Amino acid sequence: MSDLVLYHAPRTRSVRVRWALEEMGLPYRLERVDFTKRPPGGEEFTRINPLQKLPALTDDGVAISESNAIIQYLIGRYGPTDIEVKPDEADYGRYLQFLHFGEGGMTMPVSLLLAHTFLLPEDQRNPALAKWARHEVAKLLKYIDEYGLMDRDWLAAGRFTAADISVVYMLLLLKLIKEFDTAPDTVKAYFARATEREAWKKASAD
Repeated sequence: MSDLVLYHAPRTRSVRVRWALEEMGLPYRLERVDFTKRPPGGEEFTRINPLQKLPALTDDGVAISESNAIIQYLIGRYGPTDIEVKPDEADYGRYLQFLHFGEGGMTMPVSLLLAHTFLLPEDQRNPALAKWARHEVAKLLKYIDEYGLMDRDWLAAGRFTAADISVVYMLLLLKLIKEFDTAPDTVKAYFARATEREAWKKASAD
């Protein structure tokens, strides 16, 4: 087994990668990144990821970033694993759709809502942007409800997969900024189901 090192801070996208590592049962070492340092994480982390953002993973010294790319890397290199849906399975296209929807489709509205209701100083928040983002987030949640979870416990293949890891992390961000209360009941139940998994509890513990 290679020496897998995950650079991590709580509530960042490194939670996704840690969750996948736990679901796959892979041994790894956790390196906590201190963002109070300048540059963030210190000079050593800058050499791992020049963008100074999380997550980052090294595999015998080879560095890769982007949370969903790391998950795909782990699946490809250390699978087979049940969190992957294979090309010969009926839900393969659906799996890819939601794996990338969790980042590509959800990031802009969720990030704008996060910024303009929570992260930015109040005098820099734009109420119009927050309103637009809240409207877009409501559409995303409706999509997950009506298309993603209709008569399903999980998003693809009748089991928990990396697609769920991708999407549930974004739901976590909404929950953290108290923008999840208006989510459809189906989506709330889905979030609760996912976060009862032992791998999630380990990944999100600290």
